[in-house]
Amino acid sequence: MPQNQPPVISVLLPVRNAERTLRAALRSVQKQQGVTWECICVDDHSVDNSWQILQLFANEDRRIRVFRSPGRGIVPALQCGLAQCRGSLIARMDADDAMHPQRLQRQAAVLLANSRLAGLGCRVRPFPRMQLRSGFQRYVTWLDHLDSAESVARERFIECPILHPTVVWRRSTLDRHPYRDTEWPEDYDLVLRIVESGEQLANLPERLHFWRIHSGKSSLTESRYSYEQFARCKAHYLARGPLRQHHRYVLWGYGSTGRRLCRALQQEGKHPCAIVDVHPRRLGTVIKGAPVVPPDAIPRLPPAPLLVSVANLAARAAIRKYLFHLNWQEARDWFFIA
Repeated sequence: MPQNQPPVISVLLPVRNAERTLRAALRSVQKQQGVTWECICVDDHSVDNSWQILQLFANEDRRIRVFRSPGRGIVPALQCGLAQCRGSLIARMDADDAMHPQRLQRQAAVLLANSRLAGLGCRVRPFPRMQLRSGFQRYVTWLDHLDSAESVARERFIECPILHPTVVWRRSTLDRHPYRDTEWPEDYDLVLRIVESGEQLANLPERLHFWRIHSGKSSLTESRYSYEQFARCKAHYLARGPLRQHHRYVLWGYGSTGRRLCRALQQEGKHPCAIVDVHPRRLGTVIKGAPVVPPDAIPRLPPAPLLVSVANLAARAAIRKYLFHLNWQEARDWFFIA
């Protein structure tokens, strides 16, 4: 690639104390085939040898450029790196992961052929297997069913429907929807804003990213990725989206996720008018001022959006079938939120 010609893809890679995994991550970027790329690495105040490793790779490969973040945290690092990116496509990458050699080529080909897509993730292979907790496995299994833009939009309030380090964004998408430093997850916030705007996101149904699971992952250690902050993020976008014209909603399921969301929605000025449950000790009681009723009472409830907080896959299928027979349309009349 001529030095003055920008690459097709800029890989945006924030780094913080990643000396044990950084070399493998960068080598996987160097092995990318079939597309021109650059790798913009931003050190977020590392106290280990990460900066020295970045400098070594940059000295040996001019496609790798390294910077130090002017602020602290993932969002200032992403903002700093994005300002240096020259590609029309921006690929996210984490310093503890690895890419399949054809990841960038495959994702770029789809994005360049489909102008309707604002961004494209892919399926992941988590490793090492012995570190894979049941929650991570459930998340990966769920992601495997979210290939189309329709499925991503439909199920966006369950969890983040695209794994952030797998995404290739259009640069124009991030210009319209920049990363924001909020109290909740920056990746989920970005995805929900983009889908809310009407733009399309999807996942390529190929395992092109290797997702490293370890106890030091920021998603396990930082407060912004806690269950409570995920609930606050969901509540914020539910309140200004599906619940925008409603002060009341119906909540199906009052387990831990349902309770957290109920509290978060209360802060947004949204309150349940009824709670649907099958637990015999809850039926007939009143929670948060809302009567607890069985599912067969739904047709007799006042008109209000329905939020379904049920994680069991078999139960979800049964609920979807039941509401279909009531002529309730998913992603319009009701949403899964767990």
